[in-house]
Amino acid sequence: MRRIRLEALVPKADAAVVFERIRDFPRYADHTDAVREVRVERIDGDVLTSTWSVNFRNGLLCWRERDHIDGDAMHIAFAQIDGDFDRFDGSWQLAQVGEDVTVVFVAAFDLGMPSLAAIIDPIAERALREHTEAVLRGLLGEEIVFRPHRQPEEIRS
Repeated sequence: MRRIRLEALVPKADAAVVFERIRDFPRYADHTDAVREVRVERIDGDVLTSTWSVNFRNGLLCWRERDHIDGDAMHIAFAQIDGDFDRFDGSWQLAQVGEDVTVVFVAAFDLGMPSLAAIIDPIAERALREHTEAVLRGLLGEEIVFRPHRQPEEIRS
């Protein structure tokens, strides 16, 4: 299983505004060619179900996820319900720090191909990181500052 962490700082921003932009999943496709489409299927209070189609290498990854949105805590937790991953879950956490906003994205995934994991997982990790950064730049502006990332982490389920 692979785990990534992406940390960013949005200078001179309001956390509530940043949170609203990040939770607008259908707009992600406007900011990277990797995301083909995101459809919000159902909204039930602070829980929604979304369907994702994402370009990966020469194919397409598709999944449905359940998203728990907590606007007061500025936190979004997501977990795949069904789809192409064996496992895909994670979270977004935002915080107002003075005039700035910190954004932390964490995800764990398992593509379910143990014999190819050493080859495919680093490619998937890099793609997820790059496309998440592109989405955040598009949603929040070029002023966003990404903290250097550590080496990808392997975790055991």
